Amino acid sequence: MNAIIFSAFFGVVMMFCSWGIKSAGAQKNITLFGLLVLILANLAQMNGWWVIDFDTKGMLAFNRFGLYTNTILFGLTFIYIWINGEEIEKIGNHAADFYALFFFILCGVSVLTSFDNLLMLFIGIEILSIPLYILTGADKKNLLSNEASLKYFLMGSFSTGILLLGITFIYGATGSFHLATPILNTTTGLPREQFLLAGGLILLFAALNFKVSAAPFHFWTPDVYDGAPTVFTSFMATIVKAAAFIAFFIVFESQSKALGYTWNIILPFVIVATLLVGNITAVFQRSVKRMLAYSSIAQAGFMLFALYGKSNFATEGLLLYAVVYSLATIGVFGVLVKMKEYSFDAFNGLAKAHPLLAFTTTIFLCSLAGIPITGGFFAKYYMLNALYVAGAGLWLLITAIIFAAISVYYYFKLIQAMYFTPGVPALQEVSNAYQYKLVFIAILLLVLGILPSVLFNYLYF
Repeated sequence: MNAIIFSAFFGVVMMFCSWGIKSAGAQKNITLFGLLVLILANLAQMNGWWVIDFDTKGMLAFNRFGLYTNTILFGLTFIYIWINGEEIEKIGNHAADFYALFFFILCGVSVLTSFDNLLMLFIGIEILSIPLYILTGADKKNLLSNEASLKYFLMGSFSTGILLLGITFIYGATGSFHLATPILNTTTGLPREQFLLAGGLILLFAALNFKVSAAPFHFWTPDVYDGAPTVFTSFMATIVKAAAFIAFFIVFESQSKALGYTWNIILPFVIVATLLVGNITAVFQRSVKRMLAYSSIAQAGFMLFALYGKSNFATEGLLLYAVVYSLATIGVFGVLVKMKEYSFDAFNGLAKAHPLLAFTTTIFLCSLAGIPITGGFFAKYYMLNALYVAGAGLWLLITAIIFAAISVYYYFKLIQAMYFTPGVPALQEVSNAYQYKLVFIAILLLVLGILPSVLFNYLYF
């Protein structure tokens, strides 16, 4: 409860800062301070030091996994704003308004990691989504940004309707909005078939697939990510997607059994379709930004493996994947936001002109591709192991490995442009301090690539 209250409070504070404080640097510092307070307040509740006691009528359940996930996502947001604060200031005239929206999004994130009631799932998604529609259209003079915002709003509203219909069906089947344990058949031991409940869960599955940009509900992602201001695309593709996956995991960790054999049909279909669409389409992209949009779809395919069965590998793998993918994507977009254009040719000769920048970009891309010694390798390993432990077919495991190999091609195409294609990079002026911030992210990825267990220790102790 601490995180929900403090994030909403600092959102309101930043709204007043937009009116009372004109210095963009001061607004950024206040935001970073607020995020630190938010992290400390969340840690205080996780460790039982200090908790704001509030009767939620059983609609929220604060467990260690949810609170620890909050802490990680708040920390990633701190890194994101620490690196991209100057770029956020360039969009519009009131950066504090954007910072306020970030805090409101984190309020939605806090709800999505701790809901125990489907109504709170709906409220959390809406608190998360509405500020995103505004951020997507923040560049008012850019027609692509306006188009992306309208498309995101319309598609998001449609998916919300599907979500509400699914919740209605579940309530009609169970008489409750709580996530109940599936009723088992006493003879076979299998879940009793309840068509209304199964229909509601399938609609819920479809709506959450939209939120995490999984196929066949991915169609909005490339246009929205491409049209939104690059600095906000970075946030949407990382912290927001990770929070949506956590909510996805919480729902179907307990409810997948209620779908019975249907679950073993629709989940592999969605996973293979997501990997296929994301990887194959990314190969043919000429824009790095659009390539990263399609690669985010492919990464969603890997994260869906956590839904295949309940195990420590699934829980830890989802957490590790969210952190590693977010860090690498924030790093890549941190470089991309400094480019004058987003084509692959714009990166030609970057290694010769800015070797440190090219080196850190290479680490980010290698992590996204799952190359050993980077965090992305163990992230993919945990996901594949979760798939194996769940008893999935060998064909799905081999398919995932093949698509992981395909992803290496389009990531390394950018590395080839930086190191092996002569030219002058279309790069804005980049300060040494900014490069050192990117080096810090690269170091984190290397640490997680060598000792991924450091992320899990605090989850249990």
